[in-house]
Amino acid sequence: MKKYLSSIFISFLLCNSVNAQGLLDQKTPLFTRQDTLRGSITKERAWWDVKRYHLDIKVNLKDSTITGSNTIKYQVVQEYNSMQIDLQNPMNIYKVTQNGEDLEFKREGNAFFIALKEPQVKGSIKELTVFYGGKPKVAVNPPWDGGITWKKDKNGTPFIASSCQGLGSSVWWPNKDHMYDEVENMLISVNVPANLTNVSNGRLQSVKTLKDGTKTYNWYVANPINNYGVNINIGDYVTFSEKYKGEKGNLDCTYYVLKENLEKAKKQFQDVPKMLKAFEHWFGPYPFYEDSYKLVEAPYLGMEHQSSVTYGNGYQNGYRGSDLSGTGWGLKFDFIIIHESGHEWFANNITYKDIADMWIHESFTNYSESLFLEYYYGREAGYTYVRGLRNIIENDKPIIGKYDVNNEGSGDMYPKGANMLHTIRQLVNSDEKWRGILRGLNSTFYHQTVTTKQIEDYLSKQTGIDLSMVFNQYLRDTRIPSFEYYLDNNTLKYRWINIITGFNMPVKVLLNGTEISLNPISEWSEFNNSKKIESVVLDSNFYVGDKKIEK
Repeated sequence: MKKYLSSIFISFLLCNSVNAQGLLDQKTPLFTRQDTLRGSITKERAWWDVKRYHLDIKVNLKDSTITGSNTIKYQVVQEYNSMQIDLQNPMNIYKVTQNGEDLEFKREGNAFFIALKEPQVKGSIKELTVFYGGKPKVAVNPPWDGGITWKKDKNGTPFIASSCQGLGSSVWWPNKDHMYDEVENMLISVNVPANLTNVSNGRLQSVKTLKDGTKTYNWYVANPINNYGVNINIGDYVTFSEKYKGEKGNLDCTYYVLKENLEKAKKQFQDVPKMLKAFEHWFGPYPFYEDSYKLVEAPYLGMEHQSSVTYGNGYQNGYRGSDLSGTGWGLKFDFIIIHESGHEWFANNITYKDIADMWIHESFTNYSESLFLEYYYGREAGYTYVRGLRNIIENDKPIIGKYDVNNEGSGDMYPKGANMLHTIRQLVNSDEKWRGILRGLNSTFYHQTVTTKQIEDYLSKQTGIDLSMVFNQYLRDTRIPSFEYYLDNNTLKYRWINIITGFNMPVKVLLNGTEISLNPISEWSEFNNSKKIESVVLDSNFYVGDKKIEK
């Protein structure tokens, strides 16, 4: 979860993004080789497919270090003998082994290149172990400027958590740190002092007490998981649980909170089964029944870690007690519970291949907030909420970023992306068809990494509408289309302005109180009415402007 605000939002700092060819011109940012190594599918990444990680670490509270290993099981896709593993400074890899032999490696910034000795035969399954350690970057302003948060609770007990979207999971553990290749399953073993509990993704398999009195928590993730979704949460936790009877049977829901917040959590977390009911209605079954659902208190606002959603919203409704939409509807639910859990469908189930396409995560999830409201309070509640979010759109730069350099687009991917989807819903003009499309997205791309093109093509095909110009206008340009018109007795003359070449989206208007559908283009068109036209009101559910001129 990344969010921005001017007053109640946190400033969301992003690099400039590059325009699509033929669209709005933007200043091209400068990128380094490190950006390319981080953001592209290098030849040292492309030849192997990650199958399983076993992350086995010790969290050392005295010196704020993490030490341990990651055993990587992989399949050879094509023969090659150099493997890229990512680990960010000041962390360091000090040994790599395969079949009992030490391997040579060299470091280039945050990328390590391992020279493999034995033949890497296409189709074969291999394994190697990376040993590492050091002081990971301290999170300055988590989750936006992430890393590891080292705090203490009110009783002075350590309260520690990871958060690393955008920055990358390699800030605290070594892996193939590119979103295109999700590991198929994972074992996470975390050793902590005996008085603390570690909560990670998936299901707890065992807790082992070592001779030194410390405990190792072993968590197993049965489903594919994106790298930044892997997390550790360490604290003096108490827990309670319930079973949600969902579309695929009983879903285990477990909650981990600090002792002093237990009673508040039991009340506030009642939003969880409500969320599950609404989102299973709109999006289909919760995608990770095998791994359960957990909500875990964290020392920062919150994040969409898969099956281990973190929470720090102060046990209050809204976004830190505020309504982002300014409509009042945002205070009807706990923003962090609803938004971050919505990411289980859009981010963790359907995951972008390249962070330039981060809108796939954030636009749909921001839109899911209005769908939650609609499910419980009616269509107009959801519609009012999503329209209210327009007040925080900045239109500063395109929503899609630059590919292959780990570059995010505009923070408008949240409210503007949600309003783009809301506009497309108006074009579909059928609630059940729209719901079927959203559910179809989650079944068609179940547990997959995707590109913008795949999502655009799917939506165009399923809606039966060529949406290419809509996506180009809202995702790749900063201008908002404006419906320009003037009246001449019984005739309405109209056109689109402030648009990309070829933009041709239909729109609904109330003409003398009667709804009609128009198909503006960049040239003047006209509609002849049987009576003099007294009023023209644009349907506010289309995210467009309007401009009446006098002639």
